[in-house]
Amino acid sequence: MKRSEINQILREAKDFLASRQCVLPEWAEWSLADWKANRQKVDYIVERMLGWDITDFGSGDFLRCGLFLFTIRNGKYGVDKKPYAEKIMIVEENQETPMHFHWSKMEDIINRGGGNLVIELYNADKDEQFADTPVHYRIDGIEHVMEPGGKVILHPGQSICMEQYLYHRFYGEPGKGKVMVGEVSQCNDDNTDNHFYNPVGRFPEIEEDEAPLHLLCSDYGKFLV
Repeated sequence: MKRSEINQILREAKDFLASRQCVLPEWAEWSLADWKANRQKVDYIVERMLGWDITDFGSGDFLRCGLFLFTIRNGKYGVDKKPYAEKIMIVEENQETPMHFHWSKMEDIINRGGGNLVIELYNADKDEQFADTPVHYRIDGIEHVMEPGGKVILHPGQSICMEQYLYHRFYGEPGKGKVMVGEVSQCNDDNTDNHFYNPVGRFPEIEEDEAPLHLLCSDYGKFLV
């Protein structure tokens, strides 16, 4: 992805979050100079990869296959006492996050407002392929069951619990507008705990055609060494 594209996605995301009265930590607005000036104070943020996160999953087409995220809080397994994480995400109409599951993390996906979120589900079998077994899941604590590959539509205010080894793929329902999505989960580790059904790139290779508006969490190792 080009840095100019990432910067534009950031601007549009900030406008959308503001329209939904979603306020982020003050350091979300920091420039590169601000990060460098505070470098000795931010190890906790850097090591837990808090902050802005934009990916096209290697597709080269963010609006078709991509995701905007901001990690607000996150613990680190085996390091600190915090056992939970929280993210805010933006999903465009028909913008796919590819089919995947997590080995360690259980998560709640929450439609925080805007359009509807469509989620397709499969159980994973012992070989980490799609199982042909019925999928049991809960919407806001209410039990449901459906055939493998079925679709759940989360309306604003609804949430679904994703247990480990539950394959899920999601996108915004066409014609309903972009979706502000929340995630509350166990500790998040995007480097080791994502299993995609078809391998993809989680963090983008960035062409630096202009200066970053804000650093992504995947930028910290490059700019804050």
